[in-house]
Amino acid sequence: MASSTKGVPAGSHTVTPHMIIKDPGKAIEFYKKAFGATEIMRMNGPGGVVMHAEIKIGDSIVYLAGENPQYGCKSPQTLQGTPVSLHLYVENVDASFKRAVEAGATVQMPVTEMFWGDRFGKVADPFGHEWSIATRVKDMTPAEMAKAQEAFFKQMATAGSCKP
Repeated sequence: MASSTKGVPAGSHTVTPHMIIKDPGKAIEFYKKAFGATEIMRMNGPGGVVMHAEIKIGDSIVYLAGENPQYGCKSPQTLQGTPVSLHLYVENVDASFKRAVEAGATVQMPVTEMFWGDRFGKVADPFGHEWSIATRVKDMTPAEMAKAQEAFFKQMATAGSCKP
């Protein structure tokens, strides 16, 4: 294992998602199929429950832990939802989105060209976590983005929908 620099473990970024999951072992296999994740490590606790695992998706590390309600560690399945979405940038959003759905993710929003310059879609994984998947297709200035946003909301008002 590589050494730390400036208090951040080698290979990590300053913000690292840490997801609580009812069945981290199954989740790791899903993330391998859906997002090309690589398992870095897994630490089991009493009864074989995954206390801590690390996977790598692209250049980012994600922590996973098994649900343990008696210690306040509850999964989105137990909470019946999540207010958090993980955002994944990929080279080909359409291929990655298709792969995630084929692996068992549920479409929340189909891939669409968005006003901020991304081709973007959302899925929910089988463990209750939401993922937005995107490819940057156009870098935009703040002024260009504001103009595109105004047109987007005008179109939504006309269509009577908040979805693109």
